[in-house]
Amino acid sequence: MDPDIEQSCHELLVRLAGRLPDQTLWRFRDWLGEGAMSTLARTLPRSLLKHRIDLNQTEYRLLVAGLIPHGADWHQVSSTLGVDEVSDTRYTFSLSAPEWVNSVDMVSVVLHATLRGRPDVGEVRQSWRHGGADGMGGAKRVLVVTALNGLPRLAGELQRVLRVLGDEEPSVEVLPPRIELPEYHQAALASSELVCVGAVDTGNRLVAA
Repeated sequence: MDPDIEQSCHELLVRLAGRLPDQTLWRFRDWLGEGAMSTLARTLPRSLLKHRIDLNQTEYRLLVAGLIPHGADWHQVSSTLGVDEVSDTRYTFSLSAPEWVNSVDMVSVVLHATLRGRPDVGEVRQSWRHGGADGMGGAKRVLVVTALNGLPRLAGELQRVLRVLGDEEPSVEVLPPRIELPEYHQAALASSELVCVGAVDTGNRLVAA
């Protein structure tokens, strides 16, 4: 796959976190990690329209660059460009795990074993998300990872790990070392804890020491 196309799609999905439903977003990331671009091109624009999610100019350019080469419908793609600012998702984040998480958190244990000292991986952090537009969302683990290479495949791998461990709609945010963080990710990182670090120094700490 063309790395520029792959990066465009990955960054767009990062920007859609907290806006697309979790059950939809994790599936799109899984397809991207597997290289199923024609499937993504057919379904992502339609899903944006279904959920009434408007894209800003930057996001629209990412959608065009990532999916038009793989056959996305031009009419659907052009209809996603909005005129309003991206709406507030109304999520809040906390550092503390909910009471239903065991004192020995097996997810954190497995993530530590999988990613500690791993090449191309920087920081691995987690936060707990609450609420949403309807104010009804329960506590949800959000994993935030920095990486240098293979970001879509790493996201897909970590999603599969979390699903095996019981999270049916995993929230895995794999970020390049330098990115203008959306408000969703800024809020998650502000109330996050370090799980482990990989083998690389990305040169940009997600959270100041």
